[in-house]
Amino acid sequence: MNRWQLTGRTAVVTGGSKGIGSAIVADFISLGAAVLAVARKEEDLQQLRRQYPDRLYTLAADVSTAEGRQALTAEVEELWGRLDILVNNVGTNIRKPTADYTTEEYDFVMNTNLRSAFELNRLLYPLLKNSEQGNIIHVSSVAGLTHVRTGSIYGMTKAALNQLTRNLAAEWAKDGIRVNAVAPWYISTPLAQTVLQNQDFYDAVISRTPLQKVGKPEDVAGAVAFLCMPAAAYITGQTLAVDGGFTVNGFQPI
Repeated sequence: MNRWQLTGRTAVVTGGSKGIGSAIVADFISLGAAVLAVARKEEDLQQLRRQYPDRLYTLAADVSTAEGRQALTAEVEELWGRLDILVNNVGTNIRKPTADYTTEEYDFVMNTNLRSAFELNRLLYPLLKNSEQGNIIHVSSVAGLTHVRTGSIYGMTKAALNQLTRNLAAEWAKDGIRVNAVAPWYISTPLAQTVLQNQDFYDAVISRTPLQKVGKPEDVAGAVAFLCMPAAAYITGQTLAVDGGFTVNGFQPI
């Protein structure tokens, strides 16, 4: 087997129709995997199917709900009966001061970012175990590693994903399942553009980023693909920052 390919592998990517998710789908397909892309909107998935007519399957489902997660599990069982790669990429955010959040907003962000991943890991565990070379990737954030101005609830969910990565890596290693996470800084996605279009905010982001640029979805997708390859077979339990150097950038006097 080519250590730098994913030929013959089966993969699920949640939030797979846009941004980082669609870039991960593209890399997986180019590396030989069969991919089930999951998103809430059928029209977004239709556009994705036009780009990748081969080895791409799609499912319109909201994995923040129990019904959506059950539908996804049933689809994977019907398609393959096993699963080699699960990428928990779906995410959302509401940026507010902590004291201003409502209970409904708390539940919305928690269910989308954290509970969806936790429950999908459990539901798809038997199929990942059947693979004997299973991989779980959590798309986290540098907001789970340090404070950034993105809201406390979002940061909480991402920090929890990083800890879940460590726990599952140790617990499920005996089942041949590796578990890792990637933690992006600001990436050019629809979610990030809502704040990056503010020039002062953009300038502040660049000033704290040693590589002096905002990342691309492909930058994150490449890290995800690598962690799923046979070449990364001895890597598990890690959170890899894809951040242009942001998290190692201490005080730099002029």
